[in-house]
Amino acid sequence: MAEQISRDQVAHVASLAKLAFDEEGLNEFTEQLGDILSLFETLQEVDTSEVEPTYSVTTNVNHLREDQADNWHQKRELLANAPEEAADLIKVPAILKGEAEE
Repeated sequence: MAEQISRDQVAHVASLAKLAFDEEGLNEFTEQLGDILSLFETLQEVDTSEVEPTYSVTTNVNHLREDQADNWHQKRELLANAPEEAADLIKVPAILKGEAEE
């Protein structure tokens, strides 16, 4: 049986995902992730050597409509409703650090 996920590993992944848990929540998620990983161990025990890979469970084919712009001529009306515009585009505030206002 593989090694269970540690509390420190869960805390590390949570910090990478910018998630914050209290001690109780961290313990709960560690247990839940351990249960999920043990399910994969169970699945690895199943012999699938004689099973053909399945790429789709139905014979349906996507029938997509052709992508056609039908309101391309309304740019002026759109820009007239925008709070600010610059270079024929809608101007929005910068949200990333280090971007200066022009």
